[in-house]
Amino acid sequence: QVQLVESGGGLVQAGGSLRLSCAASGRAFSSYAMGWFRQSPGKEREFVSAISRSGGRTYYADSVKGRFTISGDNAKNTVYLQMNSLKPEDTAVYYCAATYVPIDMIGSNYYTARAWSYWGQGTQVTVSS
Repeated sequence: QVQLVESGGGLVQAGGSLRLSCAASGRAFSSYAMGWFRQSPGKEREFVSAISRSGGRTYYADSVKGRFTISGDNAKNTVYLQMNSLKPEDTAVYYCAATYVPIDMIGSNYYTARAWSYWGQGTQVTVSS
């Protein structure tokens, strides 16, 4: 069984920064892509960012490109999401996700939540204006 535990959420003013962490345990993750999604009340869970199993490829939603950076530490089975220039519309519960991938890249089908097998419990990010 795979466990994902997020941390690092909180309250920040617009323009500020936060770094989310996701620690994975229970399985070797060298064959897993890792990702971040977010969900606001009344909205579907939306893709934010992902990183390939080697860490060599990264992917971003247009809404966060240039502001957010995903990175990973395979030795620690941990993935990070550095969020800069935060906006009130970034307010959401942020979820870490993991899924097995056969190659070192992901396609656009992974931009939907149903493509991912494992999920963390979520961490709240609130950006005040």
